[in-house]
Amino acid sequence: MSTSTVKSILLRLAGPALGLLAFLVLRHLGNAPAAMAGVVLWMAVWWISETVPLAVTALLPLVLFPMLGIASTADTALNYGKDIIFLFLGGFLLALGIERSGLHKRAALWIIARVGAAPSRLLLGVMLGTALLSMWINSTAAVLVMLPIALGLVDRARNDADRRKLGIALLLGVSYGATIGGMSTPVGTPPNLVFMELSKQLFPGRAPVGFGQWMTFGVPLMLIYLAFAWTLLHLLFTRRLGSDAQGAAQVQQELKDLGQVSHDERFAALFFILAAVLWITGGRIEFSTEVVFEGWRREGWGLKGVSDAAVAIACSVPLFLVRSKRRRSAEHVDRTTEETAASSSPFSSLLPWHFAQDRIPWGVLLLIGGGLALASGFESSGLAEIIGNALAGWNTGNGFAQVGLIAVVVTVLSELGSNTAVAGLALPLLASAAPAWGMEAYDAMIPGTLAASCGFMLPISSPMMAIVFGTGRVPVGAMLRTGIWMDLAGVVLLALWFGW
Repeated sequence: MSTSTVKSILLRLAGPALGLLAFLVLRHLGNAPAAMAGVVLWMAVWWISETVPLAVTALLPLVLFPMLGIASTADTALNYGKDIIFLFLGGFLLALGIERSGLHKRAALWIIARVGAAPSRLLLGVMLGTALLSMWINSTAAVLVMLPIALGLVDRARNDADRRKLGIALLLGVSYGATIGGMSTPVGTPPNLVFMELSKQLFPGRAPVGFGQWMTFGVPLMLIYLAFAWTLLHLLFTRRLGSDAQGAAQVQQELKDLGQVSHDERFAALFFILAAVLWITGGRIEFSTEVVFEGWRREGWGLKGVSDAAVAIACSVPLFLVRSKRRRSAEHVDRTTEETAASSSPFSSLLPWHFAQDRIPWGVLLLIGGGLALASGFESSGLAEIIGNALAGWNTGNGFAQVGLIAVVVTVLSELGSNTAVAGLALPLLASAAPAWGMEAYDAMIPGTLAASCGFMLPISSPMMAIVFGTGRVPVGAMLRTGIWMDLAGVVLLALWFGW
């Protein structure tokens, strides 16, 4: 038996073993809180180690909660059908429509073509293009969209030394751009979606944070963080590299080869822009005490029940109904029975179901549901109140230091485990502890949410980091050297922005 197999078995056994130990140690608090603590520790071990698929671990509450008297199966299952799940699903369908039409490549190349041929400008173009895509589509999808373009630019470098440095800069730039861009909108990254749903679940009487309201702080923060990331990568890797006219020429040629905007691209853009506009304008946006935009969910219009999830689904369904005029070629035809059947169908939609079915990250939907189930278990078991009282001693008495402490703890956790899982674990705790710290719950939860995305040091920190590491062109040393500065900058920015 190999060492890795033994390690995997031990980690799988460690989850339930530590969960049982936590239950026995904390049983004096009551059976339900102690059992909930055991479930959290069990799931945390499996999530952080990834010895069991994340989605499988996320299903544990469906079995353990009713067995341990925390909640019934029916009540637990409700968490896996929250509207946040359908917001993510609809957003991903819109992204797949853009991918299927080829619009994503045109948009990325257009941005890069206008920034110039110097390596520092190519880096800026790659980061900006990835960040703008990640604002509206899943961060992982944004990396996958931009990665081939970045690799194409790297391969045009003049010599091996330049190719190595430019490769590290552009690939890390893609990952950083996707992560930072995703922080700026509620749909850009799963931790933000977890916050949106938990805020409604934990504070049903409070007005939710709207799409536009999130962007009022998310976009400025993104621009500052992105500028820092570009400066860091430029100073470390591209400062001494010369201009690469071939790279710019390649981008221009690829853009020219795409030809005119196609029928499919126009319709994909139409539904995507429609969804983005409705997301942004749905909620109340208070620019100042005198300037307030009420949004289309205002009183009297009868649309208060139409959530962002409904918008996402409403704008993605037409993708399956609009006829595609996309030219077929051997490279675009999947060699599956379903694709063969679809190819012979008299009607081919802009987004075929088999294409969407194969690419939707169903495991992430379960992972979000598992995080929401944990949050509900914290409340129903009474563990949230106990932890909130215990964490009262963390009060630093200073807003800057308090938010900084939150950001440090959550960022460290995000380096070791799934960003979505970290958000699901941390946000209910922050909501419970905030009153004891003399803070509004949102003042603790929002920086905690953003800190859950600030994992830049390790390949396992996020799918974005794992993808670029998998190219074999980014050494771990370079990732650590730049990542620690990115983590520190994230903590300082969050402390300044939300705690000053």
